Amino acid sequence: MRFITLLTVVVVLLTAISCSSSRNSVAPHKDSELLEFAGLLSGNFSSKKQSETDSTYLDISLSMTRIWEDRTDAVWMYVEQAVSAKKDKPYRQRVYKLGHPSGNMFTSDIYTIKNQQEYAGLQHDPAKRNLLTHDKIELKEGCTVTLLRNGKVYEGGTEADKCPSDLRGANYATTSIKLKKGLLVSWDQGFDASGKQVWGATAGGYRFVRE
Repeated sequence: MRFITLLTVVVVLLTAISCSSSRNSVAPHKDSELLEFAGLLSGNFSSKKQSETDSTYLDISLSMTRIWEDRTDAVWMYVEQAVSAKKDKPYRQRVYKLGHPSGNMFTSDIYTIKNQQEYAGLQHDPAKRNLLTHDKIELKEGCTVTLLRNGKVYEGGTEADKCPSDLRGANYATTSIKLKKGLLVSWDQGFDASGKQVWGATAGGYRFVRE
C-alpha cells in the first residue's frame, strides 16, 4: 500500500512537471491565455459611473496600451491615469510587464518611466511610442501584482508590505485587483510603518468600466 501511495505521488508530480514544462515552452508573445489576459486590460476605462454615485471617488480616466510587440520575453503595456477633466496631465504613468508563470497564475511587473512627462499621451502619439525604449524604464521592486484566474475572473494583488512607498508619509503601498470583461476594480492604499492607512480609498477600489 505504501509503495502504491508513493508511486501515485511520483506520477502526479511528473505529470505536473510535464504540464508546467509544456506551458512554459510557449513563447509569451504567442501564449493565447496571456494574450487573452492582456486583451482584458487593453483599452480605455473610466470611473465616471462610480464618481456619479459616490462623491468620495474621482472621475478617473485609465488607458492601457500594448507596446513593444516585437519583444518575445513578455507582453508589455503602457499605462496612463489622469483626472478625466485633465487627461493631458496624467498623474500616473507606468509600464507593465505581463507574464503567465503557471496554470491560472498571471503576473504584472510594474516599471516607472524616466522623464515620464515626455510620454504623456503616448497611446495617441506614434512618435512618442517610438521614443519610449526599454532602457528608459525601471522596475519597482516588490510591487509585482499576482492574479489568479477563476473562470473568467482574475483576482489578486501585491504581496503584503513588500512594495515601498514614500507618498504622503507612507512606508509601503498595496494594490488589490479584480479583472473581468469590461471591468477593472483597482484598490491602491498607502500605509505608514505602524500599518495605519495614510492615502487611498477606504471603502473599496476604483471601478473602471471599459469605454
